Amino acid sequence: MIWVLKIFIFALIIGGCTALGVIYAKRYSNRVLELKEMKNALNMFENKIKFTYEDIPTVFKDISKTIKGNIGKVFENASNKMINKNAGEAWEEALNVTFTALKQEDIEIIKGLGRMLGKTDINGQISEIELVNEFLETQIKEAEYEKNKNYKMYKTLGIVVGIAIVIILI
Repeated sequence: MIWVLKIFIFALIIGGCTALGVIYAKRYSNRVLELKEMKNALNMFENKIKFTYEDIPTVFKDISKTIKGNIGKVFENASNKMINKNAGEAWEEALNVTFTALKQEDIEIIKGLGRMLGKTDINGQISEIELVNEFLETQIKEAEYEKNKNYKMYKTLGIVVGIAIVIILI
């Protein structure tokens, strides 16, 4: 009876450590996904301001309804903050307060869009969006490289740490 309990506890330890490894590894795939979603959202923003001539808060609200997850929340928060602040300040604040898997380096690149947001004509904003999209493309390649390099390692590390703890306890 006691062996069954020990085996159950050891299985829980290994399972818990494996789960922690998977959760930690998932950050890498989440970053890639969010960078791609941001790029997609900025493309939508570019097309909307090019062809619909809607104001920025309305466009951001529409994007937040289309793009789900953390990136959609960034656009929703920015749209809501534009009631009391200018577009650039609202954009930066929304990026700062919304939880994402993005690195600080990614956020700083995306914040660059806020400098011109609502301050220039449509062509100026479109060129700024295109510039940020180019930087995002580089960040996506870097994030995919990091994911390929680290994802499997952290999953395996979780399993190995769990087995090591079990061996120490035996």
